[in-house]
Amino acid sequence: MTTTLNQRTYTVDEYLAQETQSEERHEYLNGEIVLMTGGTPNHNQITLNLAGTLNFALRRQPYRVFVTDQRLWIPAQQVYTYPDVMVVRQPLALQTGRKDTLENPLFIAEVLSQSTRSYDKDRKFSAYRTIASFSEYLLVDQYAPHVEHYTKTESEEAWLFREYDGLDATVSLQAFEFSIQLADLYDKVDFSAEESESIDPGES
Repeated sequence: MTTTLNQRTYTVDEYLAQETQSEERHEYLNGEIVLMTGGTPNHNQITLNLAGTLNFALRRQPYRVFVTDQRLWIPAQQVYTYPDVMVVRQPLALQTGRKDTLENPLFIAEVLSQSTRSYDKDRKFSAYRTIASFSEYLLVDQYAPHVEHYTKTESEEAWLFREYDGLDATVSLQAFEFSIQLADLYDKVDFSAEESESIDPGES
């Protein structure tokens, strides 16, 4: 979930100066600073399940798996963000002059919430597509076993879309060898739990 702090426009340097001292995480959207508020237990569980399975599957391979607190810089859109899960092929490409901000994700996954669903599907995905290394995107619903899967085609001008429903379905990635059954992705997720999120009217 994200909440706009105010209408003031900030420079990249102003954002980074604040962010490195802050106990909370904020995104930077071309001059706008947006607070990232906490997620639900389901959101956390799905993120953990996916990242943990990826990390084990990619052991001793030239890939790094990052979760939640790793900042990503998207220079073409002037965006700093914190994807739920990222896989980066080594070597890591860091933003010039920084040791805490990546630029070269290969794969990104976002766990959808009521308040960020449209943002993750539209504005954020549009920004991610400007990253040359980025080739695969998962959008994971936290309220039902449902996954949307986007893969960059060889032409690099189009993305292939797949959709998966039900715990028996299996998602297989193309960027590297990896498959996960939705039963494992949603392990320990309680679909009957009441969600207390509210949609921020300022979000797009």
